[in-house]
Amino acid sequence: MFSKKAFDIFEESISKYHILNRVDQEFANPYPKNDITHLLYEKNWIDTVQWHFEDIIRDPQIEPKAALDLKRKIDASNQERTDLVEYIDSYFLQKYAEIKVLPNATINTESPAWAIDRLSILALKIYHMREEAERTDASPAHRQSCQQKLSVLSEQKKDLSTAIDQLLTDISEGKKYMKVYKQMKMYNDEELNPILRGQKQ
Repeated sequence: MFSKKAFDIFEESISKYHILNRVDQEFANPYPKNDITHLLYEKNWIDTVQWHFEDIIRDPQIEPKAALDLKRKIDASNQERTDLVEYIDSYFLQKYAEIKVLPNATINTESPAWAIDRLSILALKIYHMREEAERTDASPAHRQSCQQKLSVLSEQKKDLSTAIDQLLTDISEGKKYMKVYKQMKMYNDEELNPILRGQKQ
């Protein structure tokens, strides 16, 4: 099923990142450029780097200039993340372009790629919660609490994976149809963000 393939790639990306565990490490995509696997791997790598950006910026001792620089990196990462989601949805739009939509077909609350985006983040939550549950320097109470949370995350993974696979099946059978909207983020746009627009005048 597609969700398992995607989750396996997300786990591969996360494991590769944590070999060096540095936000500034070089990125190398092991999958061919014209394949959905390439997009999935890159998507999760962006999520993984941003996960650690978010950890770093919460350091109470961080210097203001470093925090500002990091905030801008997070903004850029968010834009890359959105772009990758839209690329993944373009893949599905093309894949199912010839499907005849049934007269009673319905639209989903989110596109396949945004559901896959949630699965990528869930893979990161599971990885890091497992780390906490297995920490030898943590108290038994902490490890037990994290193990309980890990069980909930695993259940979420099962449910979300099932929902993604069902959605893709329904689209392939014409029971649901895709309608993708661009995110139209405004805060990075010099014409739409009044602060940036004011700097141009």
